[in-house]
Amino acid sequence: MKKIGLVVKADTKARKKADELEKWLRSKGVEVIRKKTSPPGLKNSRKDQSSAPSDLFSIFVLGGDGTFLSAVRWIGNSNIPVLGIKFGEVGFLAEISEENLFSAAEMILDDSFTLKPRMRLDVKVNRQGNTITRETVLNDVVINKGALARLARIDTYIDDNYLTTYSADGLIIATPTGSTAYSLAAGGPVVHPEVPGIILTPICPHTLTNRPLILPESVSIKIKLEKGSSDMMLTFDGQVGLEINGRDDILIAKGQQPVNIIRIPGLQYFDILKAKLRWSGRL
Repeated sequence: MKKIGLVVKADTKARKKADELEKWLRSKGVEVIRKKTSPPGLKNSRKDQSSAPSDLFSIFVLGGDGTFLSAVRWIGNSNIPVLGIKFGEVGFLAEISEENLFSAAEMILDDSFTLKPRMRLDVKVNRQGNTITRETVLNDVVINKGALARLARIDTYIDDNYLTTYSADGLIIATPTGSTAYSLAAGGPVVHPEVPGIILTPICPHTLTNRPLILPESVSIKIKLEKGSSDMMLTFDGQVGLEINGRDDILIAKGQQPVNIIRIPGLQYFDILKAKLRWSGRL
């Protein structure tokens, strides 16, 4: 018997469709594990973060990109394929429309799909020699200043070599998948998910010569705030946040386990990109 997970947006329409899908899957002899989503918030550890059963055949995510990222956190480092069904606004992770849900589900039950691995980042925060949190992100890790904070000064090192000190409202460290999220809104480039790299995008930099930078995926990144920094926040995929200060070392590198996203035949990345960005032009 196949076992499938459902992660559903806190939305009446999405829940109703999830009920229909659950009933349909059970009629096919599939066991269904349904997870409730929780709102983003401040957390200092993953102790209260439950994990998806490791024997799940796949996970259906009914919602937008936020719900998808929540499902990825639920998976952790498990190798469980994920399919997103869009029930939100503009998003790039939930690729299947509501109208195509059951036909896509039929293909998945028949193993008529392929997997596309998406790189993740491993993020570790050390405070005075002790690791206070460790997270894995699919989209990005973001350093943001609070409403009353002064301009952030962010010392950045690549493979232990000093790169620069960003004077900015913050800094985004993104994967190619995350290049179309917050990084894009901050002026970063669109990077195809199969292009290996890590993107550094400063948020409203004080020095206009500080531009977005694409680094090899093999590098390790170390970030430190200037001494005395306060009212600064580190967020992981926009899901959880951690208050940080000048005592912290933030270490970022490519994660060991990618996320396997289910691709249904006929769907192309550039079709999704053009639709989401509303590009036009001649055929």
